[in-house]
Amino acid sequence: MMADQVLLLAVGLSVALLLLLCLTVYYLWRRKKKGQSQYEELLSTVPSVPACSAPVLPVSQGSCATPCEIPFTLPPRFTAQNHGDLKNEEEKEEEEEMKMEARRDILAHRGSLTVRRWYPVGTVLAGLYSVPPLNEVVAPPPGMATRLCFSVEYRHSCEQLMVSLLRLGNLPPRFHGNIMLVELRLLPDDRRPRQAKARRTGPDPEFCDCFVFQVSGVCVPQSTLSVCVLSVEQDGKRHAVGRVLFPLEGELGQAGRVLWRDLETEDDTQCSELGDVQISLMYSPCLQRLSVVVLRARGLQLLTDAGVCVQVSLRIHTQVVKIKRSFVAKCENDPYFDHRMTFKLRSQHLDEACLRFELQQPNDIHSEPPALLGVLVLGPFMYARGPQLQHWMDMVNTPQEPVELWHGLGRAT
Repeated sequence: MMADQVLLLAVGLSVALLLLLCLTVYYLWRRKKKGQSQYEELLSTVPSVPACSAPVLPVSQGSCATPCEIPFTLPPRFTAQNHGDLKNEEEKEEEEEMKMEARRDILAHRGSLTVRRWYPVGTVLAGLYSVPPLNEVVAPPPGMATRLCFSVEYRHSCEQLMVSLLRLGNLPPRFHGNIMLVELRLLPDDRRPRQAKARRTGPDPEFCDCFVFQVSGVCVPQSTLSVCVLSVEQDGKRHAVGRVLFPLEGELGQAGRVLWRDLETEDDTQCSELGDVQISLMYSPCLQRLSVVVLRARGLQLLTDAGVCVQVSLRIHTQVVKIKRSFVAKCENDPYFDHRMTFKLRSQHLDEACLRFELQQPNDIHSEPPALLGVLVLGPFMYARGPQLQHWMDMVNTPQEPVELWHGLGRAT
């Protein structure tokens, strides 16, 4: 009898536990299903504006356009107050709301946000703080000359010269459809040019490239920035548009400002006071040979009718290595020579040698020295500056290729 009672009790407990487990599973399943069918409402990220507020200037969040005016207000200043003053404070707020309602029309056109004790000050003009487009900042100055826009900044802490190449202006029409390239060098030591390619064609191609030259603060005043502009046709032929030589001495006082410089072109027909001479240089490293071609001269100030000749001397430091003369051209202001000369010059002497050109008129009396019309010196930084230095560097950097350029004559010193 006792065994039967124990067995019944055990079966009852098992059934009760099973029912309890089933109820627990059913409850959890119902709760999970209920949670899936409902969702919690997310809080709005848009701040609510009371009805008494003035209209707010709408701004599209998906647009990058900057509004003309941005509402500018001062937040309220919160002060500690007692519970007894709450009633008086509510009355004051009602009076302020009535005053604000009367001034709503006045404040509405200003676009200021007025929320209870938020006090409108005015609007901020966004145009004063935004960066205008490039064509508005660096619009080319008036005129017909081709100009280069760039900026130069020297950082003394890291001894770096930052050159920002921006754009070209007033490009001649024959170059509008070509690809524009720019080669930068820091003379006298930089022989490998840095290149930049224009991002588009047309009369005012843009570059927006930055170049870094590592140069010490002692050498910066003695350096010259050379920028050569080239036009590349579809078949790959290059044409020199012009160049800019920018001496850095005294030009880094206002660092970072936008600079415009006219390109020096070979088409410039303006002669110097004593006249110009056109020279072609070519150097062959394999043959250790320097080839010089005196092409022609223009605008010479002739003294006699004895004709004109050119004397070319190769010098290393102060020593004259070789002297050669051209034939005597007929007496005219624009004589044509096309006379070729060659000099033996080792590669290690390229930074030590120079060429001195003297345009002379022979004297009727052979015992007397010839009359000197003008002098020109082409060579590295030790002897020359400006176009004369650039001509020599172009010859060194482009071996086996002739480099032609016009140069103005100077007086003998």
